[in-house]
Amino acid sequence: MAASAPLLAIDALRVRYRTHGAIRARILGIADPFIDAVAGVALAVHAGETFGLVGESGSGKTSLARAVIGLVAAQGGSVRFEGRELLGLADAAFRSARREIAMMFKDPVASLSPRKTVRALVVEPFRIHRIAGRDLDAEARKLMTMVGLAPALLDAFPHQLSGGQARRVGVARALALRPRLIIADEPTAGLDVSVQGEILNLLNTLQVELGLTYLIVTHNLPVIRHVSDRLAIMYLGRIVEEGPTDEVFARPAHPYTLLLLSAVPKPDPDRARIALPLAGEVPSLRHRPPGCEFHPRCPFAQERCRVEAPVAREVAPGRRASCHFPFPAAPA
Repeated sequence: MAASAPLLAIDALRVRYRTHGAIRARILGIADPFIDAVAGVALAVHAGETFGLVGESGSGKTSLARAVIGLVAAQGGSVRFEGRELLGLADAAFRSARREIAMMFKDPVASLSPRKTVRALVVEPFRIHRIAGRDLDAEARKLMTMVGLAPALLDAFPHQLSGGQARRVGVARALALRPRLIIADEPTAGLDVSVQGEILNLLNTLQVELGLTYLIVTHNLPVIRHVSDRLAIMYLGRIVEEGPTDEVFARPAHPYTLLLLSAVPKPDPDRARIALPLAGEVPSLRHRPPGCEFHPRCPFAQERCRVEAPVAREVAPGRRASCHFPFPAAPA
């Protein structure tokens, strides 16, 4: 898989948000009234795999996902899908490329228009992309069957659905145009644990049946461990660690990854768990710490970390981390 060209290749991606208007910034003497939500990220997603993008709230993972499909503007870098550059495409060309990429949004109910029936929602992609010559009623019934919902629900409105049903409608809508890549933003958010498992199993089944590729954005580490082949850990808009999921969970190389994993509850009561402290709050993007941006919260920080920013480097085959003093990422 890794030897083939990636389906989605992101390089040096930068997403900036304005914090002050031009006049107010001039009055306040602010030369650069922007924050970098995504600060030079590079990653590759290969066909047929599930890639997890993990981080705390404010890490930039959702901004990255939305930049891929053009919901937020990128101010630099490259996003290539099947070798084709997406950034800077004209609307017509981008609409054509977007047929191959679908997104599942975070809130399963709020992401569905309350004024539309389930039937109208699941076939909406056909209307948006102006695809004619389809029996939309038949397409709607087929999509409902694919996600395990009764066609009788086609006449229902979103407020009449349970959270799990609403999420399945979101999956059906994402599948409408038979995309190659689905970007799922917190696909299990707001769902009971049992329903989370059902949705994850559905996604796995659909991936096998339809040859789908997933980019899953979440802060939920157990979910990512269950479904992803590879993952990347984001902090303050940068990737701090990347590698195969099983290896990262078994031997994290970056202190941030270690601290995140130490806080995950273990189901085995006979196994002692030592929870390491993840001190403090995520720093403001307006006032990034000097040196390694994680050093104010890192219990292992040394003087070099406070003054020199680390660069990403290979710490084991297929593993990268941005840390001056990474933990051993390969078995001894």
